[in-house]
Amino acid sequence: MAGLVEVEGVDADYVTAPLEEIFARAFDDQAFDVTELSFSNYLYLTSTGDCPYVGLPVFPSRAFRHSAIYIRTDRGIRGPRDLAGRVVGVREYSMTAALVARGVLEDDFGLRAAEVRWRYGPADAGDSAPIVRVRPNGVELVPLAGGANLSDALRDGVLDALVAYKPPPAFLDGAPNVGRLFVDPAAVEADYARRTGIFPIMHLLGIRREIAARDPRLCLRLCQAFEAARRYAVARIDEAQAPFTSLPWAPDEAARSRRVLGDGFWSYGVAGNRPALEALCRYSHAQGIAARPVTVDELFVPATVDWLPS
Repeated sequence: MAGLVEVEGVDADYVTAPLEEIFARAFDDQAFDVTELSFSNYLYLTSTGDCPYVGLPVFPSRAFRHSAIYIRTDRGIRGPRDLAGRVVGVREYSMTAALVARGVLEDDFGLRAAEVRWRYGPADAGDSAPIVRVRPNGVELVPLAGGANLSDALRDGVLDALVAYKPPPAFLDGAPNVGRLFVDPAAVEADYARRTGIFPIMHLLGIRREIAARDPRLCLRLCQAFEAARRYAVARIDEAQAPFTSLPWAPDEAARSRRVLGDGFWSYGVAGNRPALEALCRYSHAQGIAARPVTVDELFVPATVDWLPS
């Protein structure tokens, strides 16, 4: 948005807003021609045939989610299997952070989503109300009672655990008996990455279907422009003379990421991300979100499926 990279033939009008607002305006009002989208909700709406957007293999948000699981440390929860039968909060059942966290819990620890009693609500006192897009069959999913928010419910012991895409205030404030399920989540996430080759995808870029159908070459130009922007941003992480970020050890963290994930750890394109994409498709159907099995290739503009970033 700084204008350092242009899209050939496009006079772009950039709009920024909180992500929840962007997603709601995109999915419900088709407010944007090109937009960042929640991967999980995009996958769900694609499975029902109701999505006004089609994907481009550009992934502006990625995150491991072992670190997103918070627990009451006074409830006898010693490991993932101890979450069976427990009351666990989530802002939205269909949000991508929760999709990935549940998928990892099932793949690596045998805990199915249906074994957990799910409660949904605002993340914290200042959060907007969640949008409930999916009510999965065979899964207990009800709102928090009394208009409570998830952080307070964890602090007060209403919840046994919480899946959150950002640390809840109860954790950040050091509330008694609130901690993480995994004591050293970074080590667990690095092990997961080495074993699976997956760096989980949270968001993707979407373009309105009628525009994609009318001008598939535009889709490729968009991919190429975002790849150029990605390369520019990643290269600047390593700058030590005049750091690009305000983080003092950013170059060291970038080096650690490369040791664990490889040089192209934040890549675009379908081919280099197929294991992560296949996992998301599998998780979605298994957890009762996708209405049918969805293949990776149908998620993207056909002209971009074989696109190789360069």
